[in-house]
Amino acid sequence: MALPETVDATVVPRGGLDMLSRSEIARLHDASRTGLHEMLRRCALAVLTYGGMGDDARALLEQYKDFDIEVVQRDRGIKIELRNAPAIAFVDGRIIRGIAELLSAVVRDIVYVSTEIQENPRYDLSTSAGITNAVFEILRNARVMRPGAEPNLVVCWGGHSISRAEYDYDKLVGYELGLRGLDICTGCGAGAMKAPMKGAAVGHQKQRIGNPRYIGVTEPGIIAAESPNAMVNHLVIMPDIEKRLEAFVRLGHGFVVFPGGVGTAEEILYLLGILLHPDNRGIPFPLVFSGPRAAAPYFERIDAFLRLALGDEVASLYRIIIDDPVETARAVTSGIEKVREYRIAHQDAFFYNWRLTIPEDFQHPFVPTHENMASLRLQRGRERHLLAADLRRAFSGIVAGNVKVDGMRAIEQYGKFEIRGEPELMEAMDAMLADFVAQHRMKLPGGTAYQPCYRIVW
Repeated sequence: MALPETVDATVVPRGGLDMLSRSEIARLHDASRTGLHEMLRRCALAVLTYGGMGDDARALLEQYKDFDIEVVQRDRGIKIELRNAPAIAFVDGRIIRGIAELLSAVVRDIVYVSTEIQENPRYDLSTSAGITNAVFEILRNARVMRPGAEPNLVVCWGGHSISRAEYDYDKLVGYELGLRGLDICTGCGAGAMKAPMKGAAVGHQKQRIGNPRYIGVTEPGIIAAESPNAMVNHLVIMPDIEKRLEAFVRLGHGFVVFPGGVGTAEEILYLLGILLHPDNRGIPFPLVFSGPRAAAPYFERIDAFLRLALGDEVASLYRIIIDDPVETARAVTSGIEKVREYRIAHQDAFFYNWRLTIPEDFQHPFVPTHENMASLRLQRGRERHLLAADLRRAFSGIVAGNVKVDGMRAIEQYGKFEIRGEPELMEAMDAMLADFVAQHRMKLPGGTAYQPCYRIVW
């Protein structure tokens, strides 16, 4: 097999790294030579191949195994030195501007989190308030929040492995959202993360809306499997999946969930678990599940599982709209207006949802080891938000075993994760996951036939 074409290059950072103190420059330089280097290398490689359709993190690293990156100190700031970088990131010897911006975001976020958050005694990451403040600071440093702007950010969740019909539908919903002046935030990958951004871009252009936001929020463990799509113009790399999910719910004013797989189920359970917490009762939070006619069985299965696990009243927290992009956009727009009125009445910021209570069970990183997966308490009769938190962790572990480098290695070394719980609940989970497989929503990197990384036990 022919080796991919590569180039060596020096990149001048853009966006957030153009005015730094000598101390900051020194820390950036040091970080690119220390234990952060491998994380920096992986995330940078994902950005340099952005817009690609591959989802195999290990294959990407192997394909460009000689790629390297270093932050170099210069008299007037810093430069990013790339060696054996993917040639597809360049046109006539110059790096594509959008890729240069996202590459700068990689350096900015990874180094900022390490030097200013994790090593800073001001942030107590063992407490709920400390984590929420840290998430705010990372987002503020990334300049994705707009103080003074009206609420207009819609978070769109869904799978990266979807059918053409679903992709086209998601794009139509994005178009309707764009016509209504709404910006888009997604997990930054392909499929349902790209389609609404593409649709919104057309809607924004028709309305002559300048400087729209297409925000991609990711984390180091998943970015190589879901490289940023070509529409993303603001990239944020959160330190772990829990802070990534908190960033979504603190930033977003309305949510649309399109069909997806286990990652989408994880996101749904995270959000519903938070909304089920007694402290959040009465806080407006528009949440719509939407897809084309062919996706109706998917949402029927999701709805049935949620009702079984968390009670029928959970359905009051979301609305299912099938095959109607216009009504989906109208429902979200109407919901965002209620968010606006509520935040004015309660003197809460438009740009960050401070009033929402996110329990610590949803905030501390879950490491999906075999022991931790087998220890999850998946039984009804508990407080519903706590059961939702453990269900979310179960799906998070499956995502790790499917696409994350460390998770795949753990499965290869120790075998499948065991997920144990109440028989009726486990049977329903097993059936839902089987549906995901049958609908081709559970794909392994490289397109090989799916072999589960888990075993349901009841």
